[in-house]
Amino acid sequence: MANHVSSLKRSRQTITKTAINRANKSKLRGSLRLMREALAAGDKNNLTEVYRSTVSVLDKSVQKGVLHKNTASRYKARLNARVKAVVTKAA
Repeated sequence: MANHVSSLKRSRQTITKTAINRANKSKLRGSLRLMREALAAGDKNNLTEVYRSTVSVLDKSVQKGVLHKNTASRYKARLNARVKAVVTKAA
């Protein structure tokens, strides 16, 4: 257990930051799960809407430090390719 005032404060800050990071990661994972479900369903109209929201969550996660920008870019590129495949297959 921390004894110094500064280490006690750092401990409190760590608990707060951990909760925030956990919430952001959870939101990201949930968004990606919804995206996978939309891809499996193949609904073209719903798919583009879910894709937009997922890309938004990915960009926000980069700003918040949850993901590296290249990782988010890779996710977006792969998701976009899968969305295009479903949309062109349906057309």
